[in-house]
Amino acid sequence: MLIVTAKMPKRKLTLGVAAAALLCCCAIALNFGQAVGREASASALPSPKGVKSNQDRIEYLSAYGWQVSEEPLSTQELLIPEEMDESYAQYLELQNGQGFNLQKYAGKRVKRYTYEVLNYPTGEEGVQANLLICRNTVIGGEVLSPQLDGFLHGLAMP
Repeated sequence: MLIVTAKMPKRKLTLGVAAAALLCCCAIALNFGQAVGREASASALPSPKGVKSNQDRIEYLSAYGWQVSEEPLSTQELLIPEEMDESYAQYLELQNGQGFNLQKYAGKRVKRYTYEVLNYPTGEEGVQANLLICRNTVIGGEVLSPQLDGFLHGLAMP
């Protein structure tokens, strides 16, 4: 067994401890600042709760930057499947990426409201925005082009 001892003046030891404490405080402050930034950006998104009326749905979509038709193109009642097979994997991933957990609503009836998007950035016409709503809460949504070579993405403006 080897034991090494060193003699260090108290002043240097105190400076070393103070420097380590300062580095820890800086790391904590930096982490706190990032957490506040994430919270601020999350709070900038519209609340999915309390979406009761057509005007509420339009305002919800406009919070993402979309201008949509005054009335929905269609309103459908859907049943979220009890068990979702692999064919739903990509769609569930899209919804999870937006903070929506559709699996939580498995077996429930929801309404899907489809609106025409009037301001898609590429100028493409016929683009639609869907909102899935269960008991006045938005539980999912997407923007899509129903064209043969169309697209599907989340509610955020591309």
